[in-house]
Amino acid sequence: MSSIPKIVILGAGYGGVLTSLRLQKELNYNEADVTLVNKHDYHYITTHLHMPAAGTDNPENARVNISKLIDEFKIDFVKSTVVQIRPQDRKVILEDGTLSYDYLIIGLGGESETFGIPGLGDYAMNIRSINSVRLIREHIEYQFARFKREPHRTDYLTFIVGGAGFTGIEFIGELADRIPELCKQFDVDPALVKIINIEAAPTALPGFDPELVEYAMQVLQKKGVTFRIGTAIKECTPDGVIVGEGEEIKSQTVIWTGGVRGNRLIEEAGFETMRGRVKVDEFLRAPGHDNVYILGDNSLVFNPEGRPYPPTAQMAMQQGVNCAHNLVASIRNQPLKTYTFQNKGTVASLGKGEAIGVAFGKKYKGRFAAMLKKAIDIRYLFIIGGIPLVLRKGKFF
Repeated sequence: MSSIPKIVILGAGYGGVLTSLRLQKELNYNEADVTLVNKHDYHYITTHLHMPAAGTDNPENARVNISKLIDEFKIDFVKSTVVQIRPQDRKVILEDGTLSYDYLIIGLGGESETFGIPGLGDYAMNIRSINSVRLIREHIEYQFARFKREPHRTDYLTFIVGGAGFTGIEFIGELADRIPELCKQFDVDPALVKIINIEAAPTALPGFDPELVEYAMQVLQKKGVTFRIGTAIKECTPDGVIVGEGEEIKSQTVIWTGGVRGNRLIEEAGFETMRGRVKVDEFLRAPGHDNVYILGDNSLVFNPEGRPYPPTAQMAMQQGVNCAHNLVASIRNQPLKTYTFQNKGTVASLGKGEAIGVAFGKKYKGRFAAMLKKAIDIRYLFIIGGIPLVLRKGKFF
């Protein structure tokens, strides 16, 4: 190892950003050479993407320039795409160069998990990035314009959302709020518009408090959402989806929110994975690689009952803080700290002024839960960018 260790962080998601910010705070100058690699020059707030996807907010409000977050004298930012990870050579191959490292942090984010359902990868859209939500927003508006030219095509006004997890539920809440505005803009009868949420599991928001799930479904049904719970999508086609025992639901808009897997680059690098995610050790390291830390959607952490925690923003943030601590400890030959997930609570928005949540050991719903959601989002802005970022972005959250 060189006299000044090289730390390379792949990905500026929640885990990568929190690792970077903690390192620049805790490391002394010239104590380590830290490089952050990301394919965009911005960090985007994933938990906010459902709003611009539905068209209820501007995509720009969900992103923050990386240059506004990091200290360029402590962290070198490289805008590039990772092509290959070579742990045996301690190298990362980028599309326009190569980086060597002593410590590697992988937080490249996940990919949509299609569970092998035919056609999903080809015909469904995903809420995964700033560019993907721009596409969804424009696509939805285009369907209303198409319907005005072909009023017999009611499939233009049928919007199918696959998956009733957090992303799916939050998105349909916003979409249901947007539909009246689009109907007015394009002079379309609101009765012709259908929002159908299809979920294979026996309940929406699996794992969430049943009382709150029932409340959420009632709120969304009043907004015009139709639920098909306990119904699996068997195939996605250019004309819609096939569900159940061969029933076809015609639609020109299928948005899949039904699952996330890890990153294929991790599998290709030779790490042992489950659906592209690595079962990390108690310090967040890849087994057999004491100098490689894996965070967020790319990591697999189990709860005391032996089930994997869902990869959430809250979890990735805590991992980033823990990872930075352990990197500093390694450089200074100090003991590492075990990672333990601390669940601070969960809140899901249901559109304007409505949400459900569990926090501080209590259940919340309605307007107070929506205020709690906003407070959580503003707290994150404060953590990564302080008061200036809150003043710039807070009003949009």
